[in-house]
Amino acid sequence: MPLEIKIPTLGESISSGLLSQWHKKDGESVQTGDLIITLETDKVAQEIMAGASGILRTIAKEGDDVAVGSVVGVIEEGKAEAPKAKEKKAEKKAEEVPAVTVKIEAPASVKEVAAAIAPQFTVVPRAASKPEVIEGRTTRKKMSPLRKRIAEQLVNAQRTAAILTTFNECDMSAVMTLRKQLQDDFMKKHGVKLGFMSFFIKAVVEALKAVPQINSRIDGDEVISNHFHDIGVAVGTEKGLIVPVLRDCDAKSFADLEKDILGYAARAKEGKIQLDDLTGGVFTISNGGVYGSLLSTPILNPPQSGILGMHTIQQRPVAVDGQVVIRPMMYLALSYDHRVVDGKDAVTFLIRVKDCIENPARLLIGA
Repeated sequence: MPLEIKIPTLGESISSGLLSQWHKKDGESVQTGDLIITLETDKVAQEIMAGASGILRTIAKEGDDVAVGSVVGVIEEGKAEAPKAKEKKAEKKAEEVPAVTVKIEAPASVKEVAAAIAPQFTVVPRAASKPEVIEGRTTRKKMSPLRKRIAEQLVNAQRTAAILTTFNECDMSAVMTLRKQLQDDFMKKHGVKLGFMSFFIKAVVEALKAVPQINSRIDGDEVISNHFHDIGVAVGTEKGLIVPVLRDCDAKSFADLEKDILGYAARAKEGKIQLDDLTGGVFTISNGGVYGSLLSTPILNPPQSGILGMHTIQQRPVAVDGQVVIRPMMYLALSYDHRVVDGKDAVTFLIRVKDCIENPARLLIGA
C-alpha cells in the first residue's frame, strides 16, 4: 500500500507550516531516509525524510500552507520508469558536447542539446525565489515563507491576547561593577564571559517565583500554571527572530546559562537550531538594546503570558539621595496578557526584576 506523507507535529502552538520545497520531483524514485520536503514555520525550517522506498507522488505544491496531520504526498511501491530510447540517445549525444558549450553565447544547435539533457539536473526552485520586480521607484518581491509565518504569528498574538505593557528603569551600575570585578576569574574558571543576559535570566526567575500568575497561560477556558522555569531568549538571525529556550534556569549557574546562550547563538548562525530548542518556554526575554533601542513594547510569544524587553544602557541624570548624579540606566518593558495577569502583578514583577538587577550580589548567593 502507498505510504502517506503527513505533516508531523511541529511543536507547541504551531498548527501549520509552509511547504517551502520539494527536494524530489513527482514520479521520481526515493529511498528511505532521502530528504524530500523542507517545511518552514514561524520558528524554524524543518526537513522531512522519506519513510519508505518507492515512487514519489506529490499532492501539495511548493508555497502551500499545510496543516499538521495533512497528507501532502504518497510513496508508491515500485521504481521509476527507465528513460525512453529517444532520451537515452539524447543523453549519449550530450556526452559528446564539451562542457563549455552550455554557455549562453553557444550556438543555437548546442542550446537545443542542452535543453534535451536539462531534465537530468533541473533544480526545483524555492517558493520564495521569484525575481524582484522593479516598478518605477519601487521594487516588489514575494515575502519569504519564514517572514510570512512570522508576520502571521505576530498578528495572531495581537488578536488573541489582551496585551498591555508596563515600564520601569534600572540602574546598571552594580551589575557593571560586579562584572568588571569578576570577569577575569570567571573567564579563567568557566571559559566564557559573564554577560548581562544571565543576570536578567536569574532576575526573571526570581520575579516569576514572586509573581506566579505570570508563569501561566490560558488554554481555552482554563488557566495552566507552570511550575518550572524554562526561559526563552530572543536571538536575531538572517532569516528573522527565533527564541531558543534555556531549560530549568532556576537550577543552573551563571556559567551554565552563559554557555547555553553561546551554544544557541552558534547553532542559530549555522542554521542548526532544532524545533525542540524553540518550544516549551514559559517566558521570553528580548534584548533590543544590542541594536540601540531605547524603548519598545515587545509582543507576546504565544502561549506565554509575559515578555521582558531590555534596552540600551544610556548615561542619564537621576536623583540619588537628593542629589543629581549620572548613572548607566536601562529602560525595562514588560508586556503581559491582561486576561490572566492583573496590572498590580505586572508592576510587582517588574519591580522585582529591577531590585535584582540593582542588587546583583543577591542573585549570585541566592539570597
